[in-house]
Amino acid sequence: MCGITGWVAFERDLTADQKDRDVLDAMTATQLYRGPDAGGVRIEPHAALGHRRLAVIDIEGGVQPMTVEHDGRLLAALTYSGEVYNHRELRAELEAAGHRFRTRSDTEVVLHAYLEWGEGLAERLNGMFAFAIWDARREELLLVRDRMGVKPLHYHPTPDGVVFGSEVKAVLAHPSVRPVVDLDGLRELLGHARTPGLTPYRGIHEVRPGHLVRVRREGLSVRRYWALEPREHTDSLEATVATVRALLDDIVHRQLDSDVPLCSLLSGGLDSSAVTALAARMLRRAGAGPVRSFSVDFTGQGRNFHTDEVRQTEDGPYARLLAQHVGADHTVIELDATELTDLSRRTTVLRARDLPGGVGDMDISLLLLFRGVRRESTVALSGESADELFGGYRWFHDPKTVATEDFPWAAGLSAVAGPGSVPREHLLDAGLLTKLDLDGYRRARYREAIAEVPHLEHADPLERRMREISYLNLTRFVCILLDRKDRMSMANGLEVRVPFCDHRLVQYVFNTPWAMKTFDGREKSLLRAAVRDVLPAAVADRVKSPYPVTADPHYPALLRAELARLAAARTSPALGLLDRSRLTDALAQDTDPQSVRLGVDLALDLDAWLTEYQVALEL
Repeated sequence: MCGITGWVAFERDLTADQKDRDVLDAMTATQLYRGPDAGGVRIEPHAALGHRRLAVIDIEGGVQPMTVEHDGRLLAALTYSGEVYNHRELRAELEAAGHRFRTRSDTEVVLHAYLEWGEGLAERLNGMFAFAIWDARREELLLVRDRMGVKPLHYHPTPDGVVFGSEVKAVLAHPSVRPVVDLDGLRELLGHARTPGLTPYRGIHEVRPGHLVRVRREGLSVRRYWALEPREHTDSLEATVATVRALLDDIVHRQLDSDVPLCSLLSGGLDSSAVTALAARMLRRAGAGPVRSFSVDFTGQGRNFHTDEVRQTEDGPYARLLAQHVGADHTVIELDATELTDLSRRTTVLRARDLPGGVGDMDISLLLLFRGVRRESTVALSGESADELFGGYRWFHDPKTVATEDFPWAAGLSAVAGPGSVPREHLLDAGLLTKLDLDGYRRARYREAIAEVPHLEHADPLERRMREISYLNLTRFVCILLDRKDRMSMANGLEVRVPFCDHRLVQYVFNTPWAMKTFDGREKSLLRAAVRDVLPAAVADRVKSPYPVTADPHYPALLRAELARLAAARTSPALGLLDRSRLTDALAQDTDPQSVRLGVDLALDLDAWLTEYQVALEL
């Protein structure tokens, strides 16, 4: 896993001026924490590629940018981030076609796959990846992103080419790019509707999941190489469960491939427990010792935890039960309230995300969890995306939410902070909110997404609607969580792999009828049936519980103290976006600090973002 960046300029010679090399070095340096092990650049007359490496496969041989030459002439150069889990099969196929390899790395397989199949290589790759290939023969650049968007990739078209990078900060390091956010950008940031291809920064785009971008002298073109397709599901329930299990076995086996220490992230929920249990079984059979697992907990969580309609159980006991059941070498990373309100850590989160997240301790605790994991492991398996795929969230099962013509998660996001919480935009200026019309923006984006849904003919109304809900989750919601996980993990130089994002599994389960996905009357019926044999009954039957927030009663008070400091500063740039009367109410002693928790987090994040990134707001 790595950080990539680069610059194509068809109207200048990038090798002629040291200042251009300095620009590339500055862009590459922004990705240092994504690739702490090594770095490199490659500069051609019209293309400059930068790379920071996190060494996982073939530590000695996978140096980048990687090139292929013939008779001393450059054919192609690659800067690559990710893992291709079928690289061994592809290597064998390419060797049979006459290609010769110098390393064991999947990076070299990707480069030779391009030489053999051109942009058709994207369809052949199984994995999570974002990469750029400069084809020196044709003088054109290819940007490719994996099917589910696990790995980020951003670009900014210029008059004579493009600037690109894993993260927005790499693009912003180029002198021609300014951090400008207009009304539409702020709508995208605040609207709970992540639109594929867009960022809040004007002129900066992301390569959409399952897409590639080709940059030539004539201009820039975009092609989709993968999308969810409608396929008639003819398997019986028994065969469907067996197929899901067979796919999971193959996926987890492939994703255990690593030349560095590997572990799993374990919450004690069905998803992470399934991945951990399958990994433990495979490692044991291979004689590779127990699986290492990690979970997060908060000081006093057992004492302070109270059940509510969102979280009925705390994670700790279930994580310990699963670890004991599979013989995992388990570590609990415990955090306290002062760590979660530390302003320096909030700034670290912001720099990792390049945007205000507005979810406070959930981001900071994930950052700190990954920091602890990285001390022992370089690669971690995660249960992310199972809820979107198998129907785990509450909004899949609430008829009122299902019937609403809106993104189903929009009404439920404030619930993560607890009952009685107000929306996170609650503290924003009323006039600004009127101008933004976030509800209208979200409805427009919702209609765009619904128009994309690939339907089957003759589907009944419920099946048709649940296909829409699934599609929305797999293309508009999961990307929010995948981006968060990528940024918090890579900020610590930790590679997180997501088995449930394997495109074969996603395509198969997407087309499985909703009645099968809920055959036992519960959420995630298929997944539970597929892995029940490797789990303790209590874990297999546990009701879905979201990522934890601290129940420490001191946390909201500490958060409010930070808001008071912001309000007292007077020069804080976020004050111009906030409603003064609501800000006063939030600071009042008789206000339940828990109720405005998300709003306070957003206000603090906005202030840090506007300050740190010197954002120009054009509203």
